Amino acid sequence: MTKQHPEYQYLDLLQNIIDNGTWKVSHSTGVKLKSLFGCQMRFDLSQGFPLLTTKKVFLRGIIHELIWFLSGSSNIKYLVDNNVHIWDDWAYKPYKKLMEEDKVEKLTLEEFINKAQADEKFMEKWGELGPVYGVQWRKWPTGDGRQIDQLQWVIDKIKTKPQKKHYIVSAWNPAYIYEMAKTREESMAIAPCHTFFHINITGDRLSLQLYQRSADMFLGVPFNIASYALLTLMLAQVTGYKPGYFVHTFGDAHIYENHFDQVKEQITRTPKKFPTMQIDKKIKKIDDFKFEHFNTKDYQHHPPIKAKITVVGGF
Repeated sequence: MTKQHPEYQYLDLLQNIIDNGTWKVSHSTGVKLKSLFGCQMRFDLSQGFPLLTTKKVFLRGIIHELIWFLSGSSNIKYLVDNNVHIWDDWAYKPYKKLMEEDKVEKLTLEEFINKAQADEKFMEKWGELGPVYGVQWRKWPTGDGRQIDQLQWVIDKIKTKPQKKHYIVSAWNPAYIYEMAKTREESMAIAPCHTFFHINITGDRLSLQLYQRSADMFLGVPFNIASYALLTLMLAQVTGYKPGYFVHTFGDAHIYENHFDQVKEQITRTPKKFPTMQIDKKIKKIDDFKFEHFNTKDYQHHPPIKAKITVVGGF
């Protein structure tokens, strides 16, 4: 019996949402969607790198975004400087709101980004997203004024006490989420969709489970799978373990109505063999990784499928 390609976990979940999902409406955009609650996928990283093959996935952006997270930054400057624009819309959203109230200069998104690149002070102010993922991972602010580097703590502890079960890195900090934040300005641009990840050591292998509270299955999740699978490989390397599993657990897994046609096309495609991710073995510290330390071998894929991003979140 031939073992089913692991990408079918994703394709089958898309089909399940289309067939059995519940209709909802996005509170912040009015866009209709179909949703299922409580789903899971599991990828054995010894069997290839789960970069989806039924459409081309933007790996360059994935690597740069992960490096940005790991830096602890909350400003899109690094991404924009590297021609990665996946967070532009969230930086532009509060500016656009003020623009509609005639409080700032009227700029298109493209003009907004061009001005941010040319004007350091403009970027410093308007490129800021609030304390998003990287800040919470690496600089979690405490009530007594300290900053906690959750990720480095986990790495250090794994090296000495690998059997512990409490190696969790959380991005869900209520003090910076929506109305729970002290002020609107202190709130994150979007409440973290990737709520937390949990690292486990079993034998000589390191595995990682991500709990994602909200999942845009067509546009976001292919990106998220590759990003956290890559993080698993990096953590395994810096702690001296072999890669185990990346387990992806979803709260609300949904497909926006304006992505249905694209999803139906993707479901008809047959997955190709997963590629191999090669990482420079000389890198032993999580902060030392650079873009050039990653190389993907034998990535065969179907053509891209374009769709419009739905900019949700904020209040």
